[in-house]
Amino acid sequence: MGFSDLMDSVGGLGRFQFINSALLIIPSIIMASHTLMQNFSAAVPDHHCRIPNFTMSNWNITPLALDGQTLLKAFVPHDGKNKPSRCLQFTEPQWHLLFLNQSVANTSGLQTEPCRYGWTYNKKEFNETIVTEWDLVCDLRHLKQMSQTVYMGGILAGAIILGGLSDKFGRRRILIFSYLKLAVSGTCTAFSPSFSVFCILRFVTGMAISGIILNAVSLNLEWIPIKSRTIMGAMNSFSSSTGQIALAGFAYVTRDWRTLQLVISVPIFFFFFYSWWIPESARWLIINKKPDEALKQIRRVARINGHVKEGEAITLEVRISGFTILNFFTMCATSFGFYGLVMDLQRFGVSVFLVQVIFGAIDFPAKALCAFSMMFIGRRVTQAVLLLVPGLLILANAFVPYELQTLRTTLAVLGKGMLGASFTCIYMYTLELYPTVIRQTGMGFGSTMARVGSMTAPMVTMLEDYLYGLPLMVYGTLPVIAGVIAVFLPETLNMPLPETIDYVENQLGTQCQSTPRYTYPSRTPARPV
Repeated sequence: MGFSDLMDSVGGLGRFQFINSALLIIPSIIMASHTLMQNFSAAVPDHHCRIPNFTMSNWNITPLALDGQTLLKAFVPHDGKNKPSRCLQFTEPQWHLLFLNQSVANTSGLQTEPCRYGWTYNKKEFNETIVTEWDLVCDLRHLKQMSQTVYMGGILAGAIILGGLSDKFGRRRILIFSYLKLAVSGTCTAFSPSFSVFCILRFVTGMAISGIILNAVSLNLEWIPIKSRTIMGAMNSFSSSTGQIALAGFAYVTRDWRTLQLVISVPIFFFFFYSWWIPESARWLIINKKPDEALKQIRRVARINGHVKEGEAITLEVRISGFTILNFFTMCATSFGFYGLVMDLQRFGVSVFLVQVIFGAIDFPAKALCAFSMMFIGRRVTQAVLLLVPGLLILANAFVPYELQTLRTTLAVLGKGMLGASFTCIYMYTLELYPTVIRQTGMGFGSTMARVGSMTAPMVTMLEDYLYGLPLMVYGTLPVIAGVIAVFLPETLNMPLPETIDYVENQLGTQCQSTPRYTYPSRTPARPV
C-alpha cells in the first residue's frame, strides 16, 4: 500500500490534517510581511536639501515674514513643475528669487552643489523609514536596493544550508530552530543602531524565513492525501496573499519602520512555542531508518482522526532508492519577475498602501484559478501559462507612457497576480518531483534559484536611470523564456509523492529496482518482499 493509501486508511483529510495545516499556514501571513515590508520601511518620501539655521541680517537682508516653501526658493533650485531639487542646493542663497513674480524662475546659470546640511523629508505618509533615518538618498540611494538584496541573499543562504540540514536532521527540528531564529533576529532588527547592523540582521532574518518556508510546506503536504494536496497547497499560498494585505494595514497604522518591524516579529515567538506540537514527517522517518518513530507518528495521526484500530494494525516495509531533478530556471524566473514588480510600489504614482492591498487581493482569484487548473488541466500547462502570460504583460507595460498610471497599474496587477499563482504551482511541482529522501535538498536548491532571481531584481531597477521601461523589459523577458521551458517538464497530476530515487526514475521510464511498500499484517505471517 502506498503512503497516500495509508493516509486514506487513517482518516485521509481528517482532523489532524486540518490542525496541522492551520498551525503551519498561519505563520505564512507574517512571512509575507517580512519579505515585502521594505515597500514601507524603506519608502522614499519627497525630500530636499535642508535649509541651514540663519538670520537674514547675516546676508544684509531686511527680515521678512516668509513661510518655509517661499524661503526654500532662495536655497534650492526648482524644476519646471515648481518642485525643489532633491539633491542640489545653491552654493550661495539667491535672495532675488524671492521677489520674482513668476512661479518658476530661470536658475540654470546659478551655481549648485550637493546638499551640505542634510535633507528635509515630507513626513505626511511615514513618520520614519530607514531612508529618512540614515539618509539613503541621492548618492546613497542605491543602498535601499542593496538592503533588499542582502535580505534575499539570506534567503538564498538559508535555502542552501537549511535545505540540506533538513534532509539530515529532519524537517521539524529545522523548523523549530528557524522560528526561534526569526523571532530573535526580527525583533533585534527593530533596534538596529546603524544601517550596517540592519543589513546583517536582515540577512539572518532571510535565512530563518527560508528555513520556515521550506520545512512548513513539506511538513504540511507530506501528511496530505493525493486528492487534497492541490487544495491544501493553494490554501498555504492564500495565507501569503492575506499577509500582503495585512502588511498594508500594519504599515498604515504604525507609519514607523521600527514599530512595524516589532509588529511582524514578536508574534513569531508564539509560533515557536506551539511548533513543538507539530510531528515529524513520517516519510522522512521511514527513509532515515526510524520506522518505530514513524509508526508512532502515524498512529498518533490515526488517533486524532478517530481511526485508532486502523492505526494499530499498520506495519511498514521500506526499501530505499533514487531521484530526478526539476529544472530550476522556472523558479528563478518566477521570483525575478514577481519581486521586480512588488518591491517598488512607488513607481505607480498612487498610494503605496492602496497598491499593496490591490497586489495582495489579486492573488486570491489568481491562485484559485491556478488551483482549479492544476487539478483539472495539469501542472505543466498551468505552469507554462502562468509564466508566458505575465511575462508578456510586463513587456507590454514597458512601452506604456508614465502618464497612463491606471493602465500601467492594471497590467502590473494582472502580471503580479499570475506570477504569485506561479509560485503556488512551482512549489507544488517541486514537492511532487522530488523523492522524500532528498525532497528538502531539492526544495533548497529550487529556493536557491528563486533567491538568485529575487536578489537580482532590486538591482535591475537601477537601469531606469538609463532608459525608461528597460527594467520592465528585463523583468518580462525571463518569465517568457521560462514559460517555454516549462512545456518540457514532466506531468505529476494525480501522482503519489515519490519516496525513493529509483521510484522517480521508474516514472521517467528507467528500470525500477525497488519501491516503497506499506502493509497491514495478515493472519498468516508473510515473508518480507
